[in-house]
Amino acid sequence: MKIGILTIGNELTSGRTQDTNASFLARAFSTQGWQVMLIMSVGDEDEAIKQALGYILARSDAVVVTGGLGPTADDITTEAIARAFGLGLYTDDAVLRHIREIFDKYRLSWTENNAKQAIFPEGAEVIANPVGTAAGFALKQKGKLIAVIPGVPREIGRMLPEGVLPLLRREFPEAAQHVAVRTIKSFGLSEAAVDKALADLDFERLGIRIGFYPNFPENHIVLTATGGLESETAARISAAEAGVVSRLQKYVFAYDGDTLEGLVAKMLTEKGWTLAVAESCTGGLVTDRLTDVPGSSAFLERTVVTYSNAAKTELLGVPADVLEEHGAVSEQTARLMAQGVRKLARTDLGLAITGIAGPAGGTSQKPVGTVHIALDDGKECLCRHYAFRWDRRRNKIISSQAALMMLKRYLTGEREDA
Repeated sequence: MKIGILTIGNELTSGRTQDTNASFLARAFSTQGWQVMLIMSVGDEDEAIKQALGYILARSDAVVVTGGLGPTADDITTEAIARAFGLGLYTDDAVLRHIREIFDKYRLSWTENNAKQAIFPEGAEVIANPVGTAAGFALKQKGKLIAVIPGVPREIGRMLPEGVLPLLRREFPEAAQHVAVRTIKSFGLSEAAVDKALADLDFERLGIRIGFYPNFPENHIVLTATGGLESETAARISAAEAGVVSRLQKYVFAYDGDTLEGLVAKMLTEKGWTLAVAESCTGGLVTDRLTDVPGSSAFLERTVVTYSNAAKTELLGVPADVLEEHGAVSEQTARLMAQGVRKLARTDLGLAITGIAGPAGGTSQKPVGTVHIALDDGKECLCRHYAFRWDRRRNKIISSQAALMMLKRYLTGEREDA
């Protein structure tokens, strides 16, 4: 099936809001084995919506539209689509009651413009919104399907799998096929290096589509197989995956929906080990990622952000003469920070990061991007030096990734000390 995506909103065409919806939808459709023909964005303007719909439908079997279904004056998507096909409008009483019930439940003040979200083109099929007030709708025009949903990412995340995908499968049953997808997540190699490492694999012979998707600081390799039999597509994916993993080896850290912090949390919890963290240049980012995992209180005892030299000395016991001689960004300081936070918290492990995030603060001996990460277990203290090359925010992000990778490798019995 050929499918198009149309995202609507002045906030998109003005650049005030990044269009993450289009990429989310495209990934979802690709994993179904459907071909995304084109993606377009237009502002909240009647004629622009009409022309974009015509252009996409001329090249696709279906189009999924997001945005412009709210209660305000600039939310004109429903009216514009109705006019584009010469359709009248009607109010769906069941949807209107549902919206009013939401307002009553949360004691929100009702204004009449909210009723606009219960208005649909004649002949439209309502697509329920389980997490918002703006329902979507679907229209069939000349054998082609138009599915319209709100532009709020959280709402799309529910409405796509629960409403839109089943609708598309129902309307285009001939497009149904078994699709096997495997996402292999790597860290530590550039996209070009990953591509080179996999160059000898004949994915075409295996009937596999491969995609490279940088997601800083990670690189994701997505393998997709389509076919008539589920067992056959799964076997092809398995063979391709084995080839990828054998070539990337230690750089592979997760698959599909797993995250690095999630895997670390799972292993710490299963082992019954506790962790304390001392952060300097990352400012608490490692802890933020770990505490995004439900149940992290089972292993994370405490974190200290020791940004100044005084904090490193007063809270972690790093001697002032060490800071004076070697500097706050040094292997010696990182090791003492890891040891200090572990002793302070009486945990099994102490993890510490110190570095120069930039853009200022670097020297010829310690340029911006210099980072030291240490992990102490009371018997030995591992330390790793990194030389990153990014801007301040990216240096912080990649430092948190490197710290969690060090922790993961330790938990799986790999040594990470260099």
